Amino acid sequence: MDILEIAAILVIGFVGSAEFGSATLVHPVIRRLETEDQLTFEKGLLKTFGRVMPIGMTIATALGIVVAINDPSAWLAFAAISLSIALIVTIIGNFPINLRTGRITEKTAPKGFVAMRRRWDAFQIARASLQLIGFILATIGIVGGP
Repeated sequence: MDILEIAAILVIGFVGSAEFGSATLVHPVIRRLETEDQLTFEKGLLKTFGRVMPIGMTIATALGIVVAINDPSAWLAFAAISLSIALIVTIIGNFPINLRTGRITEKTAPKGFVAMRRRWDAFQIARASLQLIGFILATIGIVGGP
């Protein structure tokens, strides 16, 4: 394994695990909170996840593509495809909803807030699953698949 492959496994693994953990362990708890508490929590996450993960997802996708170009195995090609689709889902699905959430200035959630966030949840589980699958495929492709 070279340094690029090690970086790919580490970055793709971090991003995929963080996003999948968020989708399956954190956001189900948020959904049980009162609406205003959901708003506070989501706005807080935009200041943590929202600042780190766009960079991480972009780097993970770029690393997945570069590693797949350097070693065009089916495992790595499908990893790059999975990561690329996850990034597209983020850009067209999650990002616009995050922008709207971040622009809310009131302490009370506006009408339609919960429905908007449930749409975000659907995009989140899709992208998080694709990122985790990308990580698994990249790891198999780099370490040496069956």
